[in-house]
Amino acid sequence: MRLLTSISTAVLAATLFVSSAQAEDLLKLYKYLHANPELSLMETKTAALLAGKLEKLGFDVTENVGGTGVVSVMKNGDGPTIMIRADMDGLPVKEQTGVDYASKIITKNRDGIEKPAMHACGHDIHMTVLIGTAEKLVASKADWSGTLVLVLQPAEELGLGARMMLADGLFTRFPRPDYNLALHDNPALATGKVGIVPGYALANVDSVDITVRGIGGHGAYPHTTKDPIVLAAQLVTAMQTIISRETSPLESAVLTVGSIHGGSKHNIISDEVKLQLTLRSYKDDVRMNTINSIKRIADGLGRAAGLPDDKLPIVTVRDAEFTPATYNNPELAARLTRSIGKKIGAENVKAMDQVMGGEDFGAFGRTDPKIPSMLFWLGAVSPEKIANAKKTDEILPSLHSPFFVPDAEPTINTGVEAMTAAALDLFQNPE
Repeated sequence: MRLLTSISTAVLAATLFVSSAQAEDLLKLYKYLHANPELSLMETKTAALLAGKLEKLGFDVTENVGGTGVVSVMKNGDGPTIMIRADMDGLPVKEQTGVDYASKIITKNRDGIEKPAMHACGHDIHMTVLIGTAEKLVASKADWSGTLVLVLQPAEELGLGARMMLADGLFTRFPRPDYNLALHDNPALATGKVGIVPGYALANVDSVDITVRGIGGHGAYPHTTKDPIVLAAQLVTAMQTIISRETSPLESAVLTVGSIHGGSKHNIISDEVKLQLTLRSYKDDVRMNTINSIKRIADGLGRAAGLPDDKLPIVTVRDAEFTPATYNNPELAARLTRSIGKKIGAENVKAMDQVMGGEDFGAFGRTDPKIPSMLFWLGAVSPEKIANAKKTDEILPSLHSPFFVPDAEPTINTGVEAMTAAALDLFQNPE
């Protein structure tokens, strides 16, 4: 076993900084990926392209893991096993950025319906950074020891890909990681900077459907009906007390009714109303309390309205779409804050707040026994654009916007430097 505790300044410089030739190649790859997105569970061409690149670098590559996923393994002596993950899928969004490499793709989704496709969440950046990091680590194999596992994951946007890969033996067919690493571009953070959130970084995400049933009839004779619209209105209001009165003020949770549909005509009382909810939380006990309380309140209001058992509201939690919270191991976050800061400047590593967005990377750290994991934010917008937006009160495009496009080259370069630094620290200083 090689014990590597320090490396020379010259080796650090050669290893950690992206050369102009590599930057040019990575930018070319990024633009290709951006112009050719594929929707969730359909990432076949993307997977094949990147699998080929990793194979040429000397990785042992396995395709079609958990659908279109790719697992690439490089064993380089004794030492820890580090997993670096990037997601591959685009979104059904029509791009309106105006860049010369904008996606013009129209494709069919899993249901055979034609949809536009765009990398509106930056997964093209994530994949490009993974390839750049792989190139840097392969070029510096003499300076680290251990096993590198690179994961290209499908279907993050559906909250399915991580679980599909785990179910297909990601941690049994391939070396089980000692650490999991990932990054996500951030449309509110300047290029050249990295953001780190110790502890909970992103939320549990649940989708819930509620069917409120009633007994329909004529709008002029409501006393002969059981009006599901009135009951649905009561339910929407009552559910808000789950957050304000049943959840500790010291905890975080969100319950949003995003869709409500019922009825067909002015003077007809319908027999059904459908609601769609999104739930957000960090802790699993808060999540379960919210779900159980929705079921309890729906049942109670239905009974109070005089509905028979076979007409009570139906609450369906879409378990297949559940995205677990992303938890950044605090010790790992503190360690990598230092190591990344040494490489890109401590002033460029920002402590950031947790958000209620979802990212299924968290699933990789929740296996038994749990694996220390960290996802960091990668600045994706030029400092000048951010400064100008503050002066003019302009709202910059968010993730999933048809107008969002990263400032690609500095974003990619910082991502490669930061991820390479993180991996080298873990390889060279095993604990």
